[in-house]
Amino acid sequence: MWYLLAGAFLYKDENQVNYYTNYISENPLYEYVGTYADEGISGTKTKMRDEFNRMIADCRAGKIDMIITKSISWLARNTLDCLNYVRELKDLGIGIIFEKENINTLDAKGKVLLTIISSLAQDESRSISENCTWGIRRRFETGKHKMSTKHFLGYDEDENGKLVINRLQEPIVVRLYQEFLDGKTTDYIKRIFEKEGIKNWDGGTKWQATILMSMLENEKYKGDALLQKSYTVDFLTKKRASNKGEIQMFYV
Repeated sequence: MWYLLAGAFLYKDENQVNYYTNYISENPLYEYVGTYADEGISGTKTKMRDEFNRMIADCRAGKIDMIITKSISWLARNTLDCLNYVRELKDLGIGIIFEKENINTLDAKGKVLLTIISSLAQDESRSISENCTWGIRRRFETGKHKMSTKHFLGYDEDENGKLVINRLQEPIVVRLYQEFLDGKTTDYIKRIFEKEGIKNWDGGTKWQATILMSMLENEKYKGDALLQKSYTVDFLTKKRASNKGEIQMFYV
């Protein structure tokens, strides 16, 4: 009896993992290789999907003959990526079974159906992205925006998501502005801070003059906020660009 070395690609969900593990293990025609389960990361990008990339590497190494997954959108919502991987795996003699769409990529009709359905999956991803963008911009218009304090020296976030002054970092911010008003350059202030061992937001003692200047130019230190300074250029690549007037910004 011949059998296939089969693996499952999923998003991390205990029920789904258990279902496909049992489904493959209990099928006498399959030898269970493993389950590759990513977190709920967008299917539009494959670079950030560690388990997906590990599965592809195992396919290239000859460890897998067949992949079973729930649907096309779980593999990739990017039509080009989806078809490229399907073609590569098919050339390696590896098929993909999409249970929801009832497609086996090794079947003659599989390629045509896959092209149509993966295009629909990409369009769905585009729609989701546009809806999310719309919601974010509506919040910007009303001044509702959750600000990150990761690189925002002098402030923390309370349990309600509001900014509160970090009393340990407050003197550093005050001194930066005072030194600058006294005529010191940011390069000079940088050297002074490093000589005195003053810690930045990461706890280190290295400073950059450009970072100090960006702090001086940061409108948030006077209680305002300029929203949508950058935007997503392409929903597939997630590439972001500085907003130089392409779309509306909001000053609150």
